[in-house]
Order: sequence, then C-alpha cells, then structure tokens
Amino acid sequence: MNRKEIENILKDYHWMINSIKELRKSLQSAGEGLTAQYGVEATLPKPQGVTGDPIYKELIRREKRHAVINKYKAKISVIQDRLHLIKDDRELEVLHWLLEGKSYRWIGMHMGLSFSHIKRIRDSIVDKLADETNGTNGTKETELQKHKSAC
Repeated sequence: MNRKEIENILKDYHWMINSIKELRKSLQSAGEGLTAQYGVEATLPKPQGVTGDPIYKELIRREKRHAVINKYKAKISVIQDRLHLIKDDRELEVLHWLLEGKSYRWIGMHMGLSFSHIKRIRDSIVDKLADETNGTNGTKETELQKHKSAC
C-alpha cells in the first residue's frame, strides 16, 4: 500500500468500524417474514431469468453485505497490524484520536497544539505505516533503470 492509501484508511477507519458493527447486527436475523409462494401463486409462470424466491434474493443481498464487511476488515487490519510501529507518545495520542474519528482541529485543541502541527504528526505516522507496507523497514528503495549502451 502506498502513502495515499494509508491516509485514506486512517480517514475512513472510524466509520468502517461502525459500519461493520451495524452490518453484523443487521445480518444476525435470518430474514424472518420471508416465505416462498404457495398455492396458486406457486404454479403461475415466473419472468424468464429471475427467481421468484424471496429467500434466495435475501441470501444474495446478505452475501454482498458480507463481502463489504470483509473488504472493510481487510483495510482496517492494515492499520491494526502496524500499530506497533508507532512508539512516540504524541504520535500514539494523535493516532488514537484519528482512529476515533476526531478532526485535526479537535485533536489540536485537546493536545494544545496547532492544526498544522497535528497534520505534521499525522504525516509522520503515515510515513511510518507506509514504509512498513512497502517492506523497506524505514529505508527508501531506489529503482535501477535500464539504459541502452552507447555501443
């Protein structure tokens, strides 16, 4: 993951966590009240290519929601798996409040720092998390370019 992706995950972390909670809660019920058609309605022809079974449709809808949950969990785990890289107390405090969904201005007021200082601390956090995702252990990789020889 690159720096921009890490920034986006940090920005979206709080609502993704809340969304996972709500989605799990809404998917706990088995879809009570949905029944297949019986009697005369069951014998009538159905539109071609579409199933008339509401249980099947509900299953498809829930599978899509489970896929969304898994996508959010994968993004969240990128941050959670790298929390150990942040060791500075200020960075830990800023990271905590960012993950709680607080704004830079709120964090700045809470910590007695300016908006721009909070943004610099956040940039330092992102750099540390992005370096780990590249597998460089804090070093910048250089790419060798292939050049044609003059011969």
